[in-house]
Amino acid sequence: MQPTQPVQDILDDENLVDYGLDSVRLMALVGRRRSAHGIDVSARDLAERPAVEEWAALLGATG
Repeated sequence: MQPTQPVQDILDDENLVDYGLDSVRLMALVGRRRSAHGIDVSARDLAERPAVEEWAALLGATG
């Protein structure tokens, strides 16, 4: 695992597992996203594609 670094330094295509992402954090993220935005995505979906650029499409990011 790499040391903590500012989020803006993480490239869109980097594997977030290398930065400490784990299943507990994924489940918490999914729960918050579902509650706040009504987005239905599973922790498994995110775990299978652990990069920001992949998550943007899964979570409906725009801009």
